[in-house]
Amino acid sequence: MGRRTPEGVGSRRESRERALSLLYEAEVKGCDPLDDVLAHLVLEPEPFAADVVTGVSRHQPEIDALISGVARGWALERMPLVDRNLLRMGVYELAHRPDVPTGAVISEAVELAKEYSTDESGGFVNGVLSRLAGDLRPDGSTDAGGDDTATINPEGR
Repeated sequence: MGRRTPEGVGSRRESRERALSLLYEAEVKGCDPLDDVLAHLVLEPEPFAADVVTGVSRHQPEIDALISGVARGWALERMPLVDRNLLRMGVYELAHRPDVPTGAVISEAVELAKEYSTDESGGFVNGVLSRLAGDLRPDGSTDAGGDDTATINPEGR
């Protein structure tokens, strides 16, 4: 018999994975996540996944500027596609979803980076999101255990 998780625990993780796959698909195809991907799905995604995709799409210029300001030495175009979209998702949640704890945002992004991207991606995503969390949530709710001193550089991340 399968293990049951409390309502909302596993579903947010699955929603983030779905949002990541939808944003990834849109970027690979060079199309709009809302009009060309989300609007044409046969099976509607979970509300949280749809919100993340919609939010990232609507706020992408702002989100990309925030990421670029922190990830010095790393142009967005040079980042692995998965990392770039995980960072966008994390920044969207930090900036526009105060109901999601900072620690959950960062740790979920790090875990997805470890699972779907390069060996160094977890540390890179952690460093960028931890730094941005301090700016986006100045009330000190950066409870991720993130390392604000993470080094972000083009050579070794």
